[in-house]
Amino acid sequence: MANLLSSTGVQVETITFPPHVKPPGATNTLFLGGAGVRCVEIESKLVKISGIGVYLEDKAIQSLAATWKGKGVEELQDLEDFFKDIINGPFEKFIQVTAIIPLAGKQFSKNVSAYCDRIWKAQGTYNHEDAKTIEKFNEVFKDQNFSPGSSILLTISTAGSLTISFSKDGSIQDTMVSVLENEKIGPAMIATAIGKHGVSPEAKKSVASRLSSIIN
Repeated sequence: MANLLSSTGVQVETITFPPHVKPPGATNTLFLGGAGVRCVEIESKLVKISGIGVYLEDKAIQSLAATWKGKGVEELQDLEDFFKDIINGPFEKFIQVTAIIPLAGKQFSKNVSAYCDRIWKAQGTYNHEDAKTIEKFNEVFKDQNFSPGSSILLTISTAGSLTISFSKDGSIQDTMVSVLENEKIGPAMIATAIGKHGVSPEAKKSVASRLSSIIN
């Protein structure tokens, strides 16, 4: 069903997110749930840093429709529980982060790590294994720099593990850089993009709009 109804990609600045991808580490082809730009404020100006595409496995539709069928986009985009069902749902997910301006891997991992720490500590679940996972995550990115058009590829398994890959030209490649088995790291990656304090409200709105159309 998702393949039929999400047959269009999304253009974010100069980045084209295709309607379907088979990301590294995934067992299935995933469909584009939505995409948007990430901005940060630099010297009182909003600067576009990257484009973020969020992809989901087809069975996400049946899982989400059970609760959210009949809801409109305006309602869904403001419902935290809707996005929690995406973040924690029992289906594969994939995030493509494509640089618009030069992006330092060390800065990217620092921001993501801080987000994960904050989530897990707020939940009261942060432990030694989580600290080791964050350390490994930071190690993967410490010597990486992403020029405009290059991408960070993050594949989340049904169990929550995270496969990390990189692409110099924005294409989806099969080369895995690292796999982190911690079941909490994958959902945290999705949450950084479209969670309660996610970095791309535009991607969040796009996900709500496209999924609303498919579910209904």
